[in-house]
Amino acid sequence: MLYYLFRYLDDYTGLSGARLWQYISFRSLLALVLSLLISMWFGQYFIKWMKSHGANETQRDETIDPYGVEKKGVPTMGGIIIIVATILPCLLLGRLRNIYMLLMLFTTAWLGMLGFADDYMKMKISKDGLRPIYKLLGQGFLGLCVGLTLWLSPDAVIRENITTEKQGLEQVVIHKSEPVKSTITTIPFVKNNNFNYGNIVSFCGRYKNAAGWILFVLMTTFVVVAVSNGSNMNDGMDGMCAGNAAIICIALGILAYVSSHIHMASYLNIMYIPGSEELVIFLCAFVGALIGFLWYNAYPAQVFMGDTGSLAIGGIIAVTAVIIHKELLIPLLCFVFFIESVSVLLQTNYARLGNRRGEKWRVFKRAPIHDAFRIKPGQLPSDFKVLVNWPKGCWLESKITTRFWIVTIILAALTIVTLKIR
Repeated sequence: MLYYLFRYLDDYTGLSGARLWQYISFRSLLALVLSLLISMWFGQYFIKWMKSHGANETQRDETIDPYGVEKKGVPTMGGIIIIVATILPCLLLGRLRNIYMLLMLFTTAWLGMLGFADDYMKMKISKDGLRPIYKLLGQGFLGLCVGLTLWLSPDAVIRENITTEKQGLEQVVIHKSEPVKSTITTIPFVKNNNFNYGNIVSFCGRYKNAAGWILFVLMTTFVVVAVSNGSNMNDGMDGMCAGNAAIICIALGILAYVSSHIHMASYLNIMYIPGSEELVIFLCAFVGALIGFLWYNAYPAQVFMGDTGSLAIGGIIAVTAVIIHKELLIPLLCFVFFIESVSVLLQTNYARLGNRRGEKWRVFKRAPIHDAFRIKPGQLPSDFKVLVNWPKGCWLESKITTRFWIVTIILAALTIVTLKIR
């Protein structure tokens, strides 16, 4: 809203300084600071309100979480803090007619409501919350909405980098002069750095373009479901998911900025995506909200984000990556989320195989993988057969969280570097 107000003042009154609101850098930094302050200010009142209404975490299983006793009575649904602190700055500072900003706001609200329903049911109805199939349907619906919008909206276009020409000793990237609809995405470690979904379904002949878009929509749905569930599984320790998400979103913000800047896109030889600069506004607001949330969520946590926050976090990361055509970088950038999901799948299926033989088989001491680092010696039943019995001791929760952050920082840096490694 403020963006449109100051643009009006600049156009019709010539107000000094009004043009400053046209700059992405100014609005992004303002969104970051504003969301940080909102998160910290709103957080204290939210925690008091939740405590007064008994909306607290139930006591955890001490065989899984050795620090579970300390967490009894801590309010949950803290994801509401993140969502409020993200949406308000975007409404004030963002261009609300931008298709990408609208998609991000819808993603945040939709998955926030889905996670809220799950958290509410855990507190009031059943400790199991929503049935997994309902969460998957909700995530899948979002993926379909995003994929179809990017397919059908005339505003969701790119200017493809199609060739290079040598002028003297300098190599110059040439972009198409007209924006087009395209199923091209970025693929790492490849010379031209582009991959077209339409090439997979080239056998469809004249229906190749439509088939490529259908494949793109399905891929979008898969990415949204996978990353959203991965972040949900990563939310098991104080500050873990919020810290990892902040690091990932800083990397995505950099990728969104260079994708929206035609000269930087030319220099890096990546596709130029008009309008994606508004993603930088959103991501700065989101990072500020996450950092502000860490003020209360860092060990020892005063509030947990719950599924209200963790589902929304994963969806935001996934949709951003899809919009800027960097979804194939997700396995590297979100490797921590990826390995959490894989560890659960491996653990579950290996345990079933052992059960058929009447034995208790496990791949890791616990799953998701972060739980394996906080199992005390002798805590596992003696009849468990564990393939990966590491680490031997129990790490402090704060150390586990910090080391996961460090791994994510390294992977985020490598993700950005892949733009030049081909």
